[in-house]
Amino acid sequence: MFQKLVAIEPTSLIPSAEKKLHAFANEVVLFPDKPNDDDNEIAARIGDADAVLLSYTTQLRKGALEQCPNVKYIGMCNSLYTPESANVDIYYANSRGITVTGIRDYGDEGVVEYVISELVRCFHGFDQEPWDGMPREITGLKAGIVGLGKSGGMIADALHFFGAEISYFARSEKEDAKAKGYCFLPLDELLVKNEVICCCLNRNTVLLHAPQFEKLGNRKILFNTGLSPAWDEEPFLEWLNGDNLCFCDTVGALGGEHLLTNPNVRCMHVSTGRTRQAFDRLSEKVIQNLSNYTGINV
Repeated sequence: MFQKLVAIEPTSLIPSAEKKLHAFANEVVLFPDKPNDDDNEIAARIGDADAVLLSYTTQLRKGALEQCPNVKYIGMCNSLYTPESANVDIYYANSRGITVTGIRDYGDEGVVEYVISELVRCFHGFDQEPWDGMPREITGLKAGIVGLGKSGGMIADALHFFGAEISYFARSEKEDAKAKGYCFLPLDELLVKNEVICCCLNRNTVLLHAPQFEKLGNRKILFNTGLSPAWDEEPFLEWLNGDNLCFCDTVGALGGEHLLTNPNVRCMHVSTGRTRQAFDRLSEKVIQNLSNYTGINV
């Protein structure tokens, strides 16, 4: 059991999960607001705690952690894919013997629904001009997925269900995707072949540079479901000013508010993975991580 557990910002845990936190520590402190992006303020919130929880909106860096010698556990209440893309300095934490846990695959369902919803609206012309001038279906669409992880795979499956022809680019060919009939292609070939491209990449992973946008060409639709842009901005802007469309759910995925005025941008201004069911899944996984570390089952 921890002596003191501090959530340095709202964690999106459902109320029943927040109550369970008291089973893991003698003292639990839950801050109701996000701290400023200041190492000293974050360190002050942590204080003498030996366990810390945080969400994706705060960066927990070395500068804060080195002021908090008691910390031995950090629970990220958000996705953890790689140390490089994390909002915690995992390399420094591990050098101190601090365990860092994160979660995955809690908001993918909402993202899949967003992609299908926007594509249907675009193709059929709901509240807009139809993409082809007259309503059409997803049936027969050539769709390329860049990054066939959990969310990318789910988007591929959903599009395939509606009759799309799926190809994908990933680090390596995936046997389960091959069994479904999905075609593994080099990135440039994928961009040339497909009318719709969905980028489903980890934060700060950039794969689309000027040569890739040249391959992508004109009259294409680009989705980005990651937390940050999958492209270099200058060639992206040049491509965007053609007869193309870009769909992002958040401004962060797009690359900044200065891009919102472009008529070919469709941004929802909301994280489509943050649904009621996603908060349930997030809460279960955060509590399970704490149980695995402490050996306390609640």
